[in-house]
Amino acid sequence: MRRIFYFLATNAAILLVVSIVIQFLPAEYRTQDGTFLVFAAVAGFGGSIVSLLMSKSMAKRSAGVQLITNPRSETEQWLVSTVERQAQQAGIGMPEVGVFPSPQMNAFATGANRNNALVAVSSGLLQNMTREEAEAVLGHEIAHVANGDMITLTLIQGVVNVFVLLMARALALAIDRDGRGIGYFAGFMVGQVIFGFLASVVVSYFSRMREYRADQGGAEYASRQSMIAALERLKMGQAGELPNQLAAFGINSSVKHLFSTHPPLDDRIEALRKS
Repeated sequence: MRRIFYFLATNAAILLVVSIVIQFLPAEYRTQDGTFLVFAAVAGFGGSIVSLLMSKSMAKRSAGVQLITNPRSETEQWLVSTVERQAQQAGIGMPEVGVFPSPQMNAFATGANRNNALVAVSSGLLQNMTREEAEAVLGHEIAHVANGDMITLTLIQGVVNVFVLLMARALALAIDRDGRGIGYFAGFMVGQVIFGFLASVVVSYFSRMREYRADQGGAEYASRQSMIAALERLKMGQAGELPNQLAAFGINSSVKHLFSTHPPLDDRIEALRKS
């Protein structure tokens, strides 16, 4: 989930800057369909591409990842060796390997391409999972890299960005056709929030589907039983936390599912058992 969060956060920040810049453009650039379409395409795909290029460095800084360049313990040596073996199985370049401080069991993979990736695990995962379970989680992350999930996410997010900018502009022009007043500015900003919220359903759906495929990768690079055991371990670690917090805000479970980047663990376990 961290790789998605960092990517989306960077993309959102870039689009915010773009939105402010748009307000300083001459009105004719904001009201002419062809001109704005070109601008929206450049800004939309540019934002997602920059997010992709920054994803690895952003993840390192934000999560506090400590890269393993020279393994200092048997655990670090095992971690690097396991990632190296799985990367060879997947036919990708050796990713950077790191550990970030967190009591929660977590891991993520990110990077601009299959041969320039980062795989990181939390200290909590290493402490609370067996080697077999951790190996399956690493396989899951390697599968994300091998499947090119970050590249596909970038393309989908680019399309979504263009859609959001165009729909926000349509709303703004409905309020202020001349594109010169405060109504245009307010409509454009509010439109981005509304349509961005709706568009996130598309990105979330893609992310959920990719998790099932990555689980299959974890089963292939480790074993099916180890992948199931790892998901069961994650289920034990998060039991009772998120549902209760969201229930306090009265969020319906079906609505939560629409905006979730990961499928329920029970669904992922069931999918592995049926495959």
